[in-house]
Amino acid sequence: MRLSPADVVRLGLLGPRTRKARAALSALGIAIGIATMIVVTGIPASSGRALDARLAALGTNLLRVQPVAEGDKPAPLPTEAVGMVTRIGPVTRVSAVANVHAIVRRSDLVDEHDGSGLTVLAGRTDLLPAVGGRLLAGRFLTDATERFPVAVLGAAAAARLGYDRLPAGAPAPLVSIGNRWFSVTGILAPVPLAADLDQSVIVGWDAARRLLGFDGHPTVLYVRSAESAVEDVRAVLPATVNPRLPGLVQVSRPSDALAAKRAAANAFGALVLGLAGVSLLVGGVGVANTMVISVLERRREIGLRRGLGAHRGQIRLQFLAESVALSTLGGVAGTALGVTAVFAYATGQSWPVAIPPWSAAGGLGGAVLVGAVAGVYPAIRAARLTPVEALAAQ
Repeated sequence: MRLSPADVVRLGLLGPRTRKARAALSALGIAIGIATMIVVTGIPASSGRALDARLAALGTNLLRVQPVAEGDKPAPLPTEAVGMVTRIGPVTRVSAVANVHAIVRRSDLVDEHDGSGLTVLAGRTDLLPAVGGRLLAGRFLTDATERFPVAVLGAAAAARLGYDRLPAGAPAPLVSIGNRWFSVTGILAPVPLAADLDQSVIVGWDAARRLLGFDGHPTVLYVRSAESAVEDVRAVLPATVNPRLPGLVQVSRPSDALAAKRAAANAFGALVLGLAGVSLLVGGVGVANTMVISVLERRREIGLRRGLGAHRGQIRLQFLAESVALSTLGGVAGTALGVTAVFAYATGQSWPVAIPPWSAAGGLGGAVLVGAVAGVYPAIRAARLTPVEALAAQ
């Protein structure tokens, strides 16, 4: 007679229920294998997530665009350059600065030709996110203030002008730029990705046009794009920025940190696949060994069932279901154990917890698959026993 699915499940759980200690040890073997797979994928993934954040801070997706000198001076970039670059699909952020060729002085008593080696730049309000910059004090340019005579000092510029900090609750200090007074509203921290900003005084784009005679042509563009498309974006930037003279546009090459990041990701993928395969193999061998011993010990049970009318297919299904049940129990326990271990370790290291979804799902699915494969030989061996051979076994 045909077995119902419920009968198959009951047969599969018959061995684990009657031999609980052995079942627990067998499930523990597969659980350790699955937990190991999740740990060796989850911990490197969490570490990789933390490493990605550090490498991203090095500007792996940041490109710098500037004009190439044509004769004695660089050919200016078009005033529409920022808007044109924004239309490139993978580009996520674009900002710009421009040298306004003005002299900055702390006081009008300083020689009007002594600019302390500092550069006055017109900057856009979205400059800091583009270059990964941050403020030490005060506020950066905003849509409301960029039209007025306000300035933000780079880290080195602040030190040279004698402004290490901004006085709280007092009027903003003043600097003379192009013989006009500008209020200092902010001081930048050092910007590793754009070191030239450290020795610069940044004024608003519109204020530079209105007060300093700025012509609106950017000097440097800072372009961020999707990491996977950095090389493609770099290839189209010259023609996009200056369609008439693309050969006079220089674009920095992608950061070496991007190549290092990709190499680390490739090595991580190969390591994960290798360790996961070994873990599943170890668990499968343990289950197969348990099922072979179970068949040897239960030959009389097999003979009795055959004598009562069970055919070979039902005997095979019984032991195959038992093997899958053992592996499933081990897979559930191993998945829970592995997730807990990864969470605890990553939290202790102050890393973001990152467990690949395929790892947890694949751990459970792999356990079921390994149980099915591991149970094939013992099930076939049990089904080949004749009732007489099985009942005669001592």
